[in-house]
Amino acid sequence: MENLDLKQMSTMVDIIADEKGLPREVVLGVIEQAIAAAWRKDNGDRDMNVRATLNTQTGEADVYVTREVIEDGLAYNPSTEIPLEEAKKLDPAVELGGTVEEKHKVTSFGRVAAGTAKQVVIQRLREAENDAVLIEFEDKIGTIVTGTVARVEPKLVRIDLGRASGIMPRSEQIDGEYYSVGSRIKVLIKKIERGDRGAQLILSRGSAEFIEYLFRQEVPELDNGTVEIKSIAREAGRRTKIAVTSTVPGIDPVGTFVGGRGIRVGAVMNEIGDREKIDVITWSDNASEYIREALSPAEISKVEINGKKAKVLVTEEQQSIAIGKQGQNVRLASKLTGYDIDIELMKAPAKKKKKNVEDALLSAIEEESTEE
Repeated sequence: MENLDLKQMSTMVDIIADEKGLPREVVLGVIEQAIAAAWRKDNGDRDMNVRATLNTQTGEADVYVTREVIEDGLAYNPSTEIPLEEAKKLDPAVELGGTVEEKHKVTSFGRVAAGTAKQVVIQRLREAENDAVLIEFEDKIGTIVTGTVARVEPKLVRIDLGRASGIMPRSEQIDGEYYSVGSRIKVLIKKIERGDRGAQLILSRGSAEFIEYLFRQEVPELDNGTVEIKSIAREAGRRTKIAVTSTVPGIDPVGTFVGGRGIRVGAVMNEIGDREKIDVITWSDNASEYIREALSPAEISKVEINGKKAKVLVTEEQQSIAIGKQGQNVRLASKLTGYDIDIELMKAPAKKKKKNVEDALLSAIEEESTEE
């Protein structure tokens, strides 16, 4: 077998598994994928559905080509389809719409096919090794780790975490934050995204979860349940609103999060940058009160609730504060509370017309004349 020794590959399964720290079944599956790819290269085309099996005891391999059974007399693609009459020669019990497998003994590969097999092995082993490392991070999802910026690309930042690496897409970055190669930064492990190219660790600094975890590091009362975070609305790099409450009477939740002289909220801001402002407000199960708090620092005159919509009335001098720059304050308040908030200008009360002295005397004379 030219440039591809199956017996040698069979004996290498256990060696590779031990060296890479991978399950034996995973390594065997990788090699079988390589054999299938090489056979397809020499004997078929890329449309073929091919699988392979390797007997590690004998070093012998077989490939199986799966094709869909179609009606006789129709035009068909021989790589993926087979007429019913022909299919029954392979499997008498097969029915229209089913599938049949054709078995082929692997005998030899050409030089190009052998090269393809080796490329598949290298690529798939790398992916399997990466997947195995990422499994170790599954129990760390939702936590913050420190990594090193490895590469900055237009749409993402690649971050080295030691044994693994992850990416921070633009949507997970803090707006206006600069990332330099080699710098150490804290990132939240948001999720493991699995696709055709294997698993990928998704990291974040721009999410609401990043803010929550930072506060959990600064506010020990969160761990013992004295205070709680009820909701967070964030526009990374600009403003964050966080609604908090206390489970113990007499405990000021806002003061607990802000800390003495603002030390706790200040520590969070030091991490995310002082360009982003943080509003810590008191959560309330009273929707009207909650919306008033969420729209701070604006002073609200009246709140009218209708389902999940809220009409908020403000004076002319408070209107721009309630809406915020480019609508940011009302937008974050809506996200925080879950209500669709509409800011409206409160109408000034109609002024009563004052009567002058002459009008009063005239009215009195007219009343006396009427009585006579």
